[in-house]
Amino acid sequence: MQNPKENMDLSQSILSLIFIVAIGFASFLVMRPFILIFSWSGMIVIITWPIMLKIQKLFGGKRCIAIIITMTILLLLFIIPIVFLINSLVETSIPFVHWFSSNIVEFPELIWLQDIPIIGKKFFISYQELLDGDGGELLHEIKPYMARTTEFLIIQAKNFGFFIFYLLLMLFFSVVLYWNGEKVTNSIRDLAHRVSIKHGHAIVDLSVQSVRAVASGVLVTAIIQAVLSGIGLLIAGVPYWTLVMILIIFSCVLQLGPLPILIPSIVWLYWNNYSAWGTALLVWSSLLCILDNIMRPLLIRMGADLPILLILFGVVGGLIAFGTIGLFIGPVVLVVSYRLLISWMYGIPIPSFSEKK
Repeated sequence: MQNPKENMDLSQSILSLIFIVAIGFASFLVMRPFILIFSWSGMIVIITWPIMLKIQKLFGGKRCIAIIITMTILLLLFIIPIVFLINSLVETSIPFVHWFSSNIVEFPELIWLQDIPIIGKKFFISYQELLDGDGGELLHEIKPYMARTTEFLIIQAKNFGFFIFYLLLMLFFSVVLYWNGEKVTNSIRDLAHRVSIKHGHAIVDLSVQSVRAVASGVLVTAIIQAVLSGIGLLIAGVPYWTLVMILIIFSCVLQLGPLPILIPSIVWLYWNNYSAWGTALLVWSSLLCILDNIMRPLLIRMGADLPILLILFGVVGGLIAFGTIGLFIGPVVLVVSYRLLISWMYGIPIPSFSEKK
């Protein structure tokens, strides 16, 4: 039997390749606005898929009811708090802008600079010259313009219609994935099998494990620490505690822990002669650090039996390389690369697991 490839000349091969590349590029341009939203929807579905299956089993296998309950839980746990935090951020920032733009703003004298050995007096003299000379006048001149610009940006940030639209679109994609979860999973596994017959299915399983490990060990830990820190800040009377909570979430996601954000709050309490509350917040912060070192490894192990260092390095590196979605991309890339390398070096097959459907 004659091979069809023998009748294919070079020009036909080049044109076919160009056509395939053009179709692929055009498809990418069409889907580009939805790639990030669809990726976030996929991560949410991967993380919450076991919960949805348990709810479905509880209601006699009715997928529709399970999806409605799961989406309601997602709204209560994630979407509503995010909107609340953004609104709180705007509301607490506007008074600061008005204070900054008012005419009664005065720069601090910083007399304590003189008490610093060797260099303190020089810094104090330079600071006074800056305030008394052209530098101070320049600061006072540009201050109103900076304030107006900042206020304009904050007011525009309050109109987060696009943010709400993207959230709704993400929820819509999540519903579609929940409803067709088995079909999508089988298609992805078939594609991975075509790419690598030996490791395809195992790589898909590893990716799912990595995403769930990040969700349980990194994000859940960060949220719990931020909530507990916010309770302590609120009780201690620290102003703008909701903003501090947001910073704590970012700090914990970056694996820095809550201390870099809580220490300035503790210093502020001592500085304003709230020694008792400062000491209480210091003790509370120490307990949170101990909780972080216990809870995060435990939750990662519960999510997946994967190297903890790979997960943590993947989170930080993924954030730097890919932005927020890199929280999940980074660990997946590192874990899959690590397991492929071990498999190649020692001839050990990549372990796989079968998810319950």
